[in-house]
Amino acid sequence: MSEETGRAAAAGVLGGDEQTFRALLQSIVDVARAIFGAQASSIFLYDEETDELVFEAVSGQGGDTLVGTRFPSSTGIAGFALVTRQPLVVDDLSNDPRFSRERAESTGYVPNGIVASPLLHDERVLGVLSVLDRAEDRPFGVAELELLSRFSAQAAIGLDLLLRARRARSALAGEGSAALVARVAALLDEEDADEGVRLLEALERVLRAR
Repeated sequence: MSEETGRAAAAGVLGGDEQTFRALLQSIVDVARAIFGAQASSIFLYDEETDELVFEAVSGQGGDTLVGTRFPSSTGIAGFALVTRQPLVVDDLSNDPRFSRERAESTGYVPNGIVASPLLHDERVLGVLSVLDRAEDRPFGVAELELLSRFSAQAAIGLDLLLRARRARSALAGEGSAALVARVAALLDEEDADEGVRLLEALERVLRAR
């Protein structure tokens, strides 16, 4: 078992499935949207291999269709928060050059205002948490930015658990048949060696006869 898999097992993530961690992320965006009184909230995962942001959890507008969709990591306000590692508030997106209207239109929902925060864990940026469109008489401000930072800390933990579980499962799946044979061989001491060889020879005969 690799060091990474060992750390994941120690953290208890091998016992959890993807649905469990997705449910945790979903609960974060649901609560964030409710507390802010917003139209939508979302968590993006940063995929380092493809340099893209991926919708991992969505509450409100677009929730039924956006999970799993991707876009370049430098795109829009979420991309800006990711690259700069700084939270930001934009009350009027129509006048902000960082806002990607084309990308928003492709999701079927064009917001007017946003507060976004990078999700940091052990100095790594894992993704972005965003909350979209409060009521007109409740614009985003500094207090909202501070509150979002608390949600970001929880979201980063949930996202890290999800990533650890995925890596652990990938590491276990990648061990393959050769590693399985090696592990079985390691269980045999010298006294069992002859019996183990006979077992493998019998298995070989069975396979050849198929």
